[in-house]
Formats: sequence, C-alpha cells, structure tokens
Amino acid sequence: MKLLICGATGYLGTHIAKEALACGHQVLGLARSEASADKLRGAGIEPVRGDLKDIASVLPHLDRVEAVISIAQLMLDEEYAAAKAMLEHLEGSGKTFIFTSGTGLISQKTDGNWSEDSFAEDDPFVPSKYIGARLDTENMVRAFKDRGLRAMVMRPPLMWGNGQNKVIEDFYASAAKTGAVCYLGAGLNLYSNVHVEDMAHAFMLALEKGVSGALYHCVSGEQNYRTMAETIARHLGVPARSVSFAEAAEIWDKFTALITFSVCSRSRSPRARRELGWAPHPDKLDILQEVVNPVFKERMSAGRSAPSASARPGA
Repeated sequence: MKLLICGATGYLGTHIAKEALACGHQVLGLARSEASADKLRGAGIEPVRGDLKDIASVLPHLDRVEAVISIAQLMLDEEYAAAKAMLEHLEGSGKTFIFTSGTGLISQKTDGNWSEDSFAEDDPFVPSKYIGARLDTENMVRAFKDRGLRAMVMRPPLMWGNGQNKVIEDFYASAAKTGAVCYLGAGLNLYSNVHVEDMAHAFMLALEKGVSGALYHCVSGEQNYRTMAETIARHLGVPARSVSFAEAAEIWDKFTALITFSVCSRSRSPRARRELGWAPHPDKLDILQEVVNPVFKERMSAGRSAPSASARPGA
C-alpha cells in the first residue's frame, strides 16, 4: 500500500513509518522544510513538500496514495480545519484516513489524586475542558464512514520507549532545578501507557483490518506519577517530594502543571484487542524500566526543552 504520513518526523511518526516500511508499504512523508525532507530520505521515506497550516499544499498529495495517517498535532482549530479539508477531498474515494487523537481528551483534573474512572473506546465521558474541542474532530472523522471513506481514529495514551518521553524528561528536569524529583499532590494520578513500538504496530493493524468509523485505544499498563518519581529519585540518589500546583508551575510551567501533572487519564483498549487483534509485546510492559534509561540522566544537564503539545502525554 502507498500511504502518506503527516507527522512522519515526530516521535510516533518515525516509529509508524519504520513499521510501515517493514510491512512492505511505500511511505510518503509530509515535509515542511528541506531539513525535514532530508531526514525523511535518510529513513527511506519519500518526502513531499506541504504544510497542514497551508492545506492547499497538501491536498494534491492525497491523490497519489491509498491511505493517509495524520499524526501532526496543531492548535485545535487548525487541526479541525486540516482534517475537514482532507476528509472532504477524499470523500467517496474509498481510501483510508486515520486521525491521531490522544487520551488527554478523557483526562480528569484530580490535583494528583487517583480516579477510579477508566474508559474503553466507546464509553461515554466528559471531555477535558482544556482540549475538549478535539472530540469534535474525532466525531467528524468517524462520521465520514457514511461518506465513502474508510475513516478511523487512534487515541494513544502516554507513549514511552527508546529514550523519549516528555513526562520522564520533566521528572529529571525537576531534579536538576530543585535537587528533588517532584510530583504534584499525592502523585497517585497517572496516564495509562503503551510502548511507542506497540502503538505503531496498532496503526498497521488498523490499516489492515480496522473498521470504518471506529476509534481505538491501545493500553499496556498504568503507573502513578509518585512511583515513577520515586524510582527516578533512587536512580539519581536524590529525594522525591510532593509539590503544590503553584510550585509545579514554577518548576515546569503552568501548562505542564495543569495538563500533565494535575490530571488522571485512565483508558482501556477492548475494541482494539477484539477487532484488530492487538496486544502489547510481553517485553514492553514496564515503564519503570524506561524511567531509568541512562539517556534521560545524560540529557538532564542539557536543560529542558520547551513544552510541545505533540510530546505531551495523550496529547
């Protein structure tokens, strides 16, 4: 199959592209710059120039492929507009369109406490007040199943693996800044999680046998923030400590304190397991093994990068 990946140079996108190439697919990747195009070529991906913020530059590429995977995340209104334009361009073609959402949508503000609520793919929920508009995009995509398009939504949780995870980096950054690994409140809150390679594999399964109009979660485990912080603290030989929201905003920033460390987002994936036959790899279940990956300690002294919506958990 020939497919276009919008966001092929990002964390999830690079893993999806690698998986797609391994499956024998021909992969095109959207590139906004020559530097991105060079990166794609180096990975065996054909670059095509375009920018989702300038959707007219993207639409002609859709005619060359059988499937589109949209991963690049924009501001919510831009995301909706780009998805709408691509869907309408593909309408009636019978092609496949997969939109990537995130379980931040189902998150609940708990100020560090645990929530017993855990949501499967089609369970009702109250969308997050901060990114609830993404539900409109999800629903629009799914509705195109009745308009001659095989349209689906993937809703990843916190993804980790291969030395990349913004939350883990934030824990290390708190140690560099304060001398302790910090968590908010009781630290019993969490995002359900999955290894990024298992998430990438789920996209391939969706291409192969996903049901039009479906939404899929992929979850392999849960681990609360305090346990993660304490594990990192032991690794670094420093204490772990609870902080208030005000302290968290100073240590990281208000956005990170609010969207990451003050919420709980628990999800389950029965539909993906049933319809796609998806299951996590048995050697990729424990995020606590990843939090002590040496690359995070090495990166700690280099300073913390600016917050990025696409790098946040379940964005």
